Amino acid sequence: MTSRGTRLAAWGMACALACTLSLPAALQAAPAAGVSGVGDGSQTAPASQVSQQALLAQVRERVQSAPVVRGQFTQLKTVQGFRQPLKSSGDFVVARGKGIAWQVRQPFASTLIVRPDSLLSRGADGSTAVQMRAQDEPVLRTINAMLFAVVSADLAQLTHYFEVSGQVQGAGWSLHLVPRDPVLAQWLQAVDLSGQQFVQSVQLQEARGDRSQIQMVNPVAEQALRAQDAALFD
Repeated sequence: MTSRGTRLAAWGMACALACTLSLPAALQAAPAAGVSGVGDGSQTAPASQVSQQALLAQVRERVQSAPVVRGQFTQLKTVQGFRQPLKSSGDFVVARGKGIAWQVRQPFASTLIVRPDSLLSRGADGSTAVQMRAQDEPVLRTINAMLFAVVSADLAQLTHYFEVSGQVQGAGWSLHLVPRDPVLAQWLQAVDLSGQQFVQSVQLQEARGDRSQIQMVNPVAEQALRAQDAALFD
Protein backbone atom coordinates (compact mmCIF):
# COMPACT_ATOMS: atom_id res chain seq x y z
CA MET A 1 0.00 0.00 0.00
CA THR A 2 1.42 3.37 -0.95
CA SER A 3 1.40 6.38 1.33
CA ARG A 4 -1.18 9.14 0.83
CA GLY A 5 1.55 11.47 -0.41
CA THR A 6 2.76 8.97 -2.99
CA ARG A 7 -0.78 8.30 -4.18
CA LEU A 8 -1.44 12.01 -4.65
CA ALA A 9 1.82 12.45 -6.54
CA ALA A 10 0.97 9.59 -8.87
CA TRP A 11 -2.56 10.95 -9.22
CA GLY A 12 -1.14 14.30 -10.23
CA MET A 13 1.11 12.76 -12.85
CA ALA A 14 -1.77 10.78 -14.33
CA CYS A 15 -3.98 13.86 -14.50
CA ALA A 16 -1.17 15.82 -16.11
CA LEU A 17 -0.68 13.14 -18.72
CA ALA A 18 -4.38 13.01 -19.47
CA CYS A 19 -4.48 16.74 -20.08
CA THR A 20 -1.11 17.01 -21.77
CA LEU A 21 -0.99 14.19 -24.24
CA SER A 22 -4.48 13.12 -25.13
CA LEU A 23 -7.01 15.92 -25.12
CA PRO A 24 -6.84 16.89 -28.81
CA ALA A 25 -7.73 13.34 -29.89
CA ALA A 26 -11.00 13.75 -28.01
CA LEU A 27 -12.05 16.40 -30.49
CA GLN A 28 -11.76 14.17 -33.54
CA ALA A 29 -15.20 12.60 -33.62
CA ALA A 30 -17.06 13.52 -30.46
CA PRO A 31 -20.31 15.41 -29.82
CA ALA A 32 -20.11 19.01 -28.68
CA ALA A 33 -22.16 18.88 -25.50
CA GLY A 34 -21.00 21.14 -22.72
CA VAL A 35 -18.25 22.99 -24.61
CA SER A 36 -18.06 26.69 -25.34
CA GLY A 37 -15.49 28.50 -27.46
CA VAL A 38 -14.12 31.54 -29.22
CA GLY A 39 -13.40 31.56 -32.92
CA ASP A 40 -10.63 33.25 -34.90
CA GLY A 41 -11.49 36.94 -34.64
CA SER A 42 -10.63 37.59 -38.28
CA GLN A 43 -12.83 34.84 -39.68
CA THR A 44 -15.57 33.99 -37.17
CA ALA A 45 -18.27 35.68 -35.16
CA PRO A 46 -17.77 37.03 -31.60
CA ALA A 47 -17.46 34.54 -28.75
CA SER A 48 -21.11 34.84 -27.77
CA GLN A 49 -22.15 33.83 -31.29
CA VAL A 50 -19.73 30.98 -31.91
CA SER A 51 -21.52 27.67 -31.44
CA GLN A 52 -20.12 24.69 -29.62
CA GLN A 53 -20.16 22.75 -32.87
CA ALA A 54 -18.20 25.48 -34.64
CA LEU A 55 -15.38 25.45 -32.10
CA LEU A 56 -15.02 21.68 -32.25
CA ALA A 57 -15.18 21.69 -36.03
CA GLN A 58 -12.44 24.31 -36.25
CA VAL A 59 -10.17 22.43 -33.84
CA ARG A 60 -10.92 19.11 -35.53
CA GLU A 61 -9.68 20.52 -38.84
CA ARG A 62 -6.31 21.30 -37.26
CA VAL A 63 -5.62 18.27 -35.09
CA GLN A 64 -4.21 15.01 -36.39
CA SER A 65 -5.43 11.76 -34.83
CA ALA A 66 -3.44 8.52 -34.99
CA PRO A 67 -3.22 5.13 -33.26
CA VAL A 68 0.17 6.11 -31.82
CA VAL A 69 1.72 9.52 -31.13
CA ARG A 70 5.29 9.85 -29.88
CA GLY A 71 7.68 12.68 -29.18
CA GLN A 72 9.85 14.40 -26.60
CA PHE A 73 8.97 16.79 -23.81
CA THR A 74 10.57 19.38 -21.56
CA GLN A 75 8.91 20.47 -18.34
CA LEU A 76 9.47 23.32 -15.91
CA LYS A 77 7.67 22.84 -12.62
CA THR A 78 7.36 25.70 -10.15
CA VAL A 79 6.89 24.35 -6.64
CA GLN A 80 5.82 26.39 -3.64
CA GLY A 81 8.82 26.91 -1.37
CA PHE A 82 11.46 26.44 -4.10
CA ARG A 83 13.19 29.47 -5.60
CA GLN A 84 14.07 27.82 -8.91
CA PRO A 85 11.74 25.76 -11.13
CA LEU A 86 12.45 22.05 -11.46
CA LYS A 87 13.37 21.00 -15.00
CA SER A 88 12.91 17.56 -16.53
CA SER A 89 12.88 16.14 -20.04
CA GLY A 90 12.28 12.87 -21.82
CA ASP A 91 10.05 10.97 -24.24
CA PHE A 92 6.37 10.08 -24.42
CA VAL A 93 4.23 7.55 -26.28
CA VAL A 94 0.43 7.62 -26.46
CA ALA A 95 -1.13 4.40 -27.79
CA ARG A 96 -4.85 4.19 -28.41
CA GLY A 97 -6.36 1.34 -26.40
CA LYS A 98 -3.09 0.71 -24.53
CA GLY A 99 -2.30 3.82 -22.54
CA ILE A 100 0.50 6.33 -22.07
CA ALA A 101 4.22 5.86 -21.43
CA TRP A 102 5.99 8.92 -19.97
CA GLN A 103 9.76 8.36 -19.82
CA VAL A 104 11.86 10.92 -17.96
CA ARG A 105 15.51 10.96 -19.11
CA GLN A 106 16.84 14.01 -17.23
CA PRO A 107 17.73 14.77 -14.49
CA PHE A 108 16.91 11.24 -13.25
CA ALA A 109 15.55 8.36 -15.29
CA SER A 110 12.07 7.07 -14.48
CA THR A 111 9.07 5.72 -16.37
CA LEU A 112 5.35 6.18 -15.75
CA ILE A 113 2.94 3.75 -17.44
CA VAL A 114 -0.79 4.51 -17.36
CA ARG A 115 -3.05 1.65 -18.47
CA PRO A 116 -6.86 1.48 -18.41
CA ASP A 117 -6.93 -0.07 -14.94
CA SER A 118 -3.55 0.75 -13.40
CA LEU A 119 -0.70 3.20 -12.95
CA LEU A 120 2.91 2.04 -12.66
CA SER A 121 6.06 4.05 -11.95
CA ARG A 122 9.50 2.48 -12.43
CA GLY A 123 12.95 3.67 -11.44
CA ALA A 124 16.04 3.79 -13.64
CA ASP A 125 16.86 0.16 -12.82
CA GLY A 126 13.39 -1.03 -13.81
CA SER A 127 12.24 -1.64 -10.27
CA THR A 128 8.67 -0.67 -9.34
CA ALA A 129 8.52 2.55 -7.33
CA VAL A 130 4.75 3.09 -7.29
CA GLN A 131 1.96 0.80 -8.39
CA MET A 132 -1.74 1.63 -8.22
CA ARG A 133 -4.72 -0.45 -9.31
CA ALA A 134 -8.24 0.82 -9.73
CA GLN A 135 -9.59 -2.01 -7.60
CA ASP A 136 -7.42 -0.84 -4.69
CA GLU A 137 -7.52 2.94 -5.17
CA PRO A 138 -11.02 4.29 -5.89
CA VAL A 139 -9.60 7.71 -6.86
CA LEU A 140 -7.79 6.03 -9.74
CA ARG A 141 -11.14 5.12 -11.24
CA THR A 142 -11.90 8.83 -11.65
CA ILE A 143 -8.49 9.42 -13.22
CA ASN A 144 -8.81 6.49 -15.59
CA ALA A 145 -12.36 7.42 -16.57
CA MET A 146 -11.15 10.90 -17.50
CA LEU A 147 -7.97 9.68 -19.20
CA PHE A 148 -9.55 7.02 -21.34
CA ALA A 149 -12.56 9.14 -22.20
CA VAL A 150 -10.00 11.37 -23.88
CA VAL A 151 -8.13 8.51 -25.55
CA SER A 152 -11.40 7.03 -26.87
CA ALA A 153 -12.61 10.41 -28.16
CA ASP A 154 -15.57 10.51 -25.75
CA LEU A 155 -15.89 14.28 -25.42
CA ALA A 156 -19.29 13.98 -23.76
CA GLN A 157 -17.60 12.08 -20.92
CA LEU A 158 -14.65 14.49 -20.87
CA THR A 159 -16.92 17.47 -20.39
CA HIS A 160 -18.27 15.74 -17.30
CA TYR A 161 -14.94 16.67 -15.71
CA PHE A 162 -14.10 20.01 -17.37
CA GLU A 163 -15.64 23.26 -18.44
CA VAL A 164 -13.96 23.87 -21.80
CA SER A 165 -13.45 27.09 -23.74
CA GLY A 166 -11.05 27.93 -26.51
CA GLN A 167 -10.16 29.70 -29.71
CA VAL A 168 -8.54 29.07 -33.07
CA GLN A 169 -6.36 31.33 -35.17
CA GLY A 170 -4.79 30.34 -38.45
CA ALA A 171 -3.40 26.82 -38.13
CA GLY A 172 -3.28 27.05 -34.34
CA TRP A 173 -5.70 26.52 -31.49
CA SER A 174 -5.84 26.90 -27.72
CA LEU A 175 -8.09 25.40 -25.06
CA HIS A 176 -8.75 26.36 -21.44
CA LEU A 177 -10.02 23.64 -19.09
CA VAL A 178 -11.45 24.15 -15.61
CA PRO A 179 -12.36 21.05 -13.58
CA ARG A 180 -16.01 20.67 -12.79
CA ASP A 181 -15.49 17.36 -11.01
CA PRO A 182 -14.79 17.96 -7.27
CA VAL A 183 -12.32 15.07 -7.02
CA LEU A 184 -10.21 16.38 -9.88
CA ALA A 185 -10.50 19.95 -8.58
CA GLN A 186 -8.76 18.88 -5.36
CA TRP A 187 -5.55 18.64 -7.38
CA LEU A 188 -6.03 20.65 -10.56
CA GLN A 189 -7.17 24.27 -10.85
CA ALA A 190 -6.90 24.80 -14.61
CA VAL A 191 -5.16 23.63 -17.78
CA ASP A 192 -4.19 25.68 -20.83
CA LEU A 193 -3.28 23.84 -24.02
CA SER A 194 -2.13 25.14 -27.39
CA GLY A 195 -0.88 23.56 -30.59
CA GLN A 196 -1.49 22.87 -34.24
CA GLN A 197 -1.55 19.27 -35.50
CA PHE A 198 -0.49 18.15 -32.02
CA VAL A 199 -0.22 19.64 -28.56
CA GLN A 200 2.78 21.98 -28.40
CA SER A 201 2.42 23.81 -25.09
CA VAL A 202 0.69 22.91 -21.83
CA GLN A 203 0.32 24.87 -18.61
CA LEU A 204 -1.02 23.09 -15.54
CA GLN A 205 -2.09 25.14 -12.53
CA GLU A 206 -2.45 22.96 -9.45
CA ALA A 207 -4.88 23.81 -6.69
CA ARG A 208 -2.12 24.11 -4.09
CA GLY A 209 -0.24 26.70 -6.17
CA ASP A 210 2.35 24.62 -8.02
CA ARG A 211 2.56 25.19 -11.77
CA SER A 212 3.93 23.12 -14.66
CA GLN A 213 4.88 24.36 -18.12
CA ILE A 214 5.36 21.57 -20.64
CA GLN A 215 6.63 21.83 -24.20
CA MET A 216 5.94 18.92 -26.53
CA VAL A 217 8.78 18.58 -29.04
CA ASN A 218 8.75 16.81 -32.42
CA PRO A 219 5.48 14.87 -31.96
CA VAL A 220 4.86 12.39 -34.78
CA ALA A 221 1.99 10.07 -35.66
CA GLU A 222 2.56 6.35 -36.23
CA GLN A 223 0.23 3.52 -37.19
CA ALA A 224 1.50 0.97 -34.65
CA LEU A 225 3.62 0.67 -31.53
CA ARG A 226 7.31 -0.08 -31.97
CA ALA A 227 8.44 -3.32 -30.35
CA GLN A 228 10.27 -1.63 -27.49
CA ASP A 229 7.23 0.52 -26.74
CA ALA A 230 4.80 -2.39 -26.87
CA ALA A 231 6.87 -4.08 -24.16
CA LEU A 232 6.18 -1.16 -21.83
CA PHE A 233 2.47 -1.99 -21.81
CA ASP A 234 2.87 -5.76 -21.30
